[in-house]
Amino acid sequence: MAENEGGRPTPRRNPLLAAVTAPPIARAGRWIESYDGAHGAMIDCSQAVPDHAPPAEFAERLAVTAASQEAARYGDILGDQALRAAYASHVSSLYRSEIAASRVAITAGCNQAFFAAMLGVAQAGDAVVLPAPWYFNHKMTLEMLGIEARVLPLQAETGFLPVPSDVEALIDDRCRALVLVSPNNPTGAVYPPDLLAELLDVCVRRSLTLVLDETYRDFLAPESGAPHRLFGSAAAREHLVSLYSFSKSYAIPGHRVGAMIAGSGFIAQMEKVIDCVQICAPRPTQAALPWAIPALADWRGDNRHEIAKRAGVFREETGRLDGWALQQIGAYFAYVRHPWRGLSAEAVAEALMRDLGVLVLPGSFFGPSQEDHLRIAFANVPVDRIRELARRLALGLAGGFRADDQPHATRTAHG
Repeated sequence: MAENEGGRPTPRRNPLLAAVTAPPIARAGRWIESYDGAHGAMIDCSQAVPDHAPPAEFAERLAVTAASQEAARYGDILGDQALRAAYASHVSSLYRSEIAASRVAITAGCNQAFFAAMLGVAQAGDAVVLPAPWYFNHKMTLEMLGIEARVLPLQAETGFLPVPSDVEALIDDRCRALVLVSPNNPTGAVYPPDLLAELLDVCVRRSLTLVLDETYRDFLAPESGAPHRLFGSAAAREHLVSLYSFSKSYAIPGHRVGAMIAGSGFIAQMEKVIDCVQICAPRPTQAALPWAIPALADWRGDNRHEIAKRAGVFREETGRLDGWALQQIGAYFAYVRHPWRGLSAEAVAEALMRDLGVLVLPGSFFGPSQEDHLRIAFANVPVDRIRELARRLALGLAGGFRADDQPHATRTAHG
C-alpha cells in the first residue's frame, strides 16, 4: 500500500486518468514566458482560435439572452428545440438530405460531443480506429475511458488520407468505431466525398460506427459542393455520427456550443451522458444561434474567403523557405516538415517560441512518428503576421535559432 510523507496510506486514484498526458495547449503555453520579446509581439499559431469577435449584432443578441431569466434556467438536455430545428434545417440544405430535428443533440462544444459519442459506441476494453496524426483530445478521451486507440498511420505521400483497405485490415471483433476529422486537425487534409463513402461502406460491412468530426467544414470552398453524401445513405442512421462545433464559424469558442447528428436511438442514449456531464449546453448562446445560422451566412462566407486568402499567403511564403516542406494545408491548419532533422519536434517548437516568439505545436503532440512535423494554425493571424512569421522562420535558418543548445533538444532515433 502506498504511503504519503506522513506515513498515512494514500487514496487510490484512477490510473487511466493519471496516465493521460497533460493538455497539450497548456503545455505549449508554458513556453511563452521564455521569450524575451526581441523580435516583437509573439505570433500565436498554436490553437485554432478566431482572431476576431463575433459581429456586433450577434454580440448584442448574446448579451440580451445572457441577461434573460429564461436563459439562466436549465433547458432541454438535448438542446433547445429552436436551435435543434434551425441546425437540422441548415444541415439538410447544405447536404441536400433531410435531417429531422429529433436526430440532433446540442452539446457543450464538439469535445463534449465526441466524449459522449465514445461512451455511446464503446466500453473499456473495446477498440476504436484512430488515424495518426490525430486530434490529441480524441486520443486523450479514449485513454481515460479505457478504450484502445487502434492506430492507423497516415503518410504525407498520400496527403494524410486513409486507404480503406488499410482501415479494414485493422478491424477485429473488439473494434467498435472509426474516427475521422475532415477538414482534418492537425493536417488540414480534406477527405473527398467518394473516400468518405468508401469508409462508411467499410463500417457498415464490419458493423462499426463512423464518427465524423466536421468542426471546420464551413471553411471549405463553396464551389466544391456538399462536403459528402453520407446523410443520403440509408445506412447513415445506424452507422454515422456527425459532430460539429459553432466555435470557429461564429467566433464564439468560449461559449461552448456544438452539435451531433445520429440516429434517433443513439441520440436517446446521448441524453443520459449530457445530463450527467453538464445537464444542457449554455442557454444564452443556444437562444441566439437560431437567428445567427441564416442571418450570418454572408459574414461566414467573408470569413471563409479571408481564411482562404491567408492559406494562399502561407503557402507562398513558406514555399520560399529552404528546408521547410508544406505537406498539407486546409481550413485552419498547415502541417509542415521542419528542417532540423534529428531534433525532437517538441524541442524545435519550444525553441521557436523562446528564440523567435513563434508558438506552434510539435507533431509529437499528434501521435507517433511525427517528430519531423509541426502544426501551424495559420488562420489565427492576419496576412501581415503570416509574412512576419515566415521572416522569423527564415531567421531561424540563418542562425537565430538555438535548438542545438536547447536543454530539451533530445536526439530522436532517426537523427
